[in-house]
Amino acid sequence: MSTTLLGIVDDRALGSSMRLIVTRPDRLEAAWFAADAVIKAIDETASRFRHDSELSGLNRRPGRQVRVSPLLAQALSAGLRGARLTGGAIDPTVGTAVRLAGYDRDFASIPTDGSPIQLSVTHVPGWQAIEFDEAARTVYVPAGVEIDLGATAKALAADLAASAAYEATGSGGVLVSLGGDIAAAGDPPVEGWAVQASEDSNAPIDDEEETISIQSGGIATSSTTVRRWTRGGVVLHHIIDPATGLPAAGPWRTATVVARTCVDANIASTAAIVMGDWAIPWLTANGLPARLVDHQGTVHRVSGWPEPDAPSSSNS
Repeated sequence: MSTTLLGIVDDRALGSSMRLIVTRPDRLEAAWFAADAVIKAIDETASRFRHDSELSGLNRRPGRQVRVSPLLAQALSAGLRGARLTGGAIDPTVGTAVRLAGYDRDFASIPTDGSPIQLSVTHVPGWQAIEFDEAARTVYVPAGVEIDLGATAKALAADLAASAAYEATGSGGVLVSLGGDIAAAGDPPVEGWAVQASEDSNAPIDDEEETISIQSGGIATSSTTVRRWTRGGVVLHHIIDPATGLPAAGPWRTATVVARTCVDANIASTAAIVMGDWAIPWLTANGLPARLVDHQGTVHRVSGWPEPDAPSSSNS
């Protein structure tokens, strides 16, 4: 089998590692500028860590109907759709709960250890509390509700960046990786896009690690082992269970899902961590190939996720 010559750029974006790969190296610079512009726009629009982001401005205006930009409307739509599809296992109203758990700034600035914090079981306000008219792009957020789009905004950035980079290349194929969120656009290499299934997106490429090949769509990995910190000897992480307002305490430490888009994959991977044992029948019913790793390190392959020595090409 022939191997496609690829152009690759590595950088940092949205607090994560970023990689752009194109099958037309001569168009790498144009693809990079297009992808970078999209990712910066998402950061300026949907980051809860930037005081000047549009989302932060929306969160400071509770009890009022606010007209938002097309990009924030798209990000809100993705977050609310995820809540509907998962029965509320992911929920954009977890903002206060995430902040109270200690994730109140860019992760690189969070101390890994610290004094105890007081947490209590409290159901989050719920995604139904948000009144959103997608056509008019108006949003009403009640008092006491803080929106956090972290579960879907980075995945949306990957999807949009891959699409923009593909348009900039004019042909060929593009893959964008933002941390654990990966999106492909255009025509893949002859051998497909090889993706390493790692709990840490910063892990180096290793021939010993499990790898699959995709032709299109997206892959997302959600994990409790990377973005975590300790307060008073208690280990906390960033994936909140909306039913308790606390970090999810289910059996899975990592969930990786392949889907039609990176947003859909991220919705499913995050929901799987929250759903716990119910994730397996839910993923199976929705035909979503997934790789779940429990706290003992045992790998559970669901809904057609290939065994390591099996053919591993996936069309999404």
